[in-house]
Amino acid sequence: MKEYVQKAKFLGLLFLTLMLIVTLSLTTHSGLANAQNKTLMQSQGTPNVATTNATNKNIVLVHGTSIDGSSWSKVIAILQNAGHKVIAVQLPLHSLADDVATTKRAIDLIGGPVILVGHSYGGFVITNAAYNNPNVKGLVYIAAFAPQEGQTLGNFIDPAKLPKGFVIIDKGGFVYLNPNIFPQAVAADADPAQAKVLAAAQKPYNQSILAEKSGPPAWKQLPTWDQISENDYLIPPAAQHLFAKQMNATTISLASSHTSYISHPNEIAAFILKAANGIR
Repeated sequence: MKEYVQKAKFLGLLFLTLMLIVTLSLTTHSGLANAQNKTLMQSQGTPNVATTNATNKNIVLVHGTSIDGSSWSKVIAILQNAGHKVIAVQLPLHSLADDVATTKRAIDLIGGPVILVGHSYGGFVITNAAYNNPNVKGLVYIAAFAPQEGQTLGNFIDPAKLPKGFVIIDKGGFVYLNPNIFPQAVAADADPAQAKVLAAAQKPYNQSILAEKSGPPAWKQLPTWDQISENDYLIPPAAQHLFAKQMNATTISLASSHTSYISHPNEIAAFILKAANGIR
C-alpha cells in the first residue's frame, strides 16, 4: 500500500509540473484576482448546515470521471433538508459534448434559478454548460478543473506519463483507474469500505475526452465559488489555487482528498448553501 501511496504522490507531483507549463496562460487573469480573491474560510470543523432555502435556488450537481452521480448522496440529503430542489446528473463520459448536453438538459428540467456544482472533470462540464445560460446564476467548483477557452484535459493530464499500472484502458478506449490504487489516490480520507466500493463501481470515461477543447468559460460571466482540497493527490493544491485565482472565486480550503464531498459532506453542503444564499 505504501508503494501505491508513493505512486499517487508522484502523480500529484507530475501533474503540478504540467500545471507550470500552463501557468503563463493563467497569469493574465490571476493578476487582478490576486488583489480581489476572497477567502471565505479555512475550516476543519463541522459548520451549521441547517440554512433554509430563503432564496429558492435549484441545485445541479455534476460528478467527475470514474465516479457517478450517486456519490453525491450525503450532500444531496443536506441540500434537500435545507429546502432546495436537487438533481445529480449521470454523465455518459463518452465525450465532453455529450456531458455538456446532459448537464444542460438537467438545468432545463429543474428550471432556474440554478446553482451549478462540478467536481474534478465536472469543472470542465459546468464551465461550458453554464455559458450564456440564463437559468444558471452561480458556479461552485469542488476540487475541480476550471479551464480557459481552448484548453483540454490533455493540457493537464498525460496518461502516458502516469505511474505504471494506475490507468487501465479497455478494448473500447475507456479509462479505468486501478482499483488497488484507487482508494489511496482518489479517496484517502473516505471510509475505507466506501472507497473500495467506489473503486469497484467506478464509471470509466472515453480517453477521447482528454483531447476535447473547452469553449468560452462561464466563470467569466457568473459569481464563482471554489473549494480547494489541500491533500489532493490528483489535482495538486497549488494547481487548484491557480484555478481559484484566475476565476476570482470565493474559496474554502479543506484538509481533504480529491473526493472532498464524500469525506466532508457537511462542509461541502454548507459551502454550496452559502453560494445559493449569496446570489440575489
